Amino acid sequence: MKTFGIVLLVIVIILAIILVVLYFLGKKAQKKQEEQQAQIDAAKQTVSMLIIDKKRMKLKESGLPQMVIDQTPKLMRGSKLPIVKAKVGPQIVSLVCDEKIFNDVPVKKEVKAVVSGIYITDVRGLHGKKMPKETKKKGFLKSKIEKLQEKAGAKPVK
Repeated sequence: MKTFGIVLLVIVIILAIILVVLYFLGKKAQKKQEEQQAQIDAAKQTVSMLIIDKKRMKLKESGLPQMVIDQTPKLMRGSKLPIVKAKVGPQIVSLVCDEKIFNDVPVKKEVKAVVSGIYITDVRGLHGKKMPKETKKKGFLKSKIEKLQEKAGAKPVK
């Protein structure tokens, strides 16, 4: 019984130490993220652009400048980023898009985007409207099931 108590006590102490370390690392990462967000907000500007293509690509395949690729941490180079190819003025450039708005970015449309360096933070329609979210088409089976449910009265008619 004594050895079980000692083992349990050691495990609890180790878990407490891990929680304290994770707490301080989380606070440090949060401060760093807030500083980066402040820098992005300070350098943002609104630009009119034509979105050509958008994909999730590895950093090396993205077409970003070599200086950007060299400055990224080695662990991030293998991960996929949301990349948007756009025509800004006469130039075609590759930009990194914010993960939150990547699905809202329309393809082959002219938009006004809030850009900070090579980072797109917000996208609006040409006349200041938010772009409507694209609705996904339902599959054949799902649409048939919904029709049958409406006929049976199991689902309210829209």
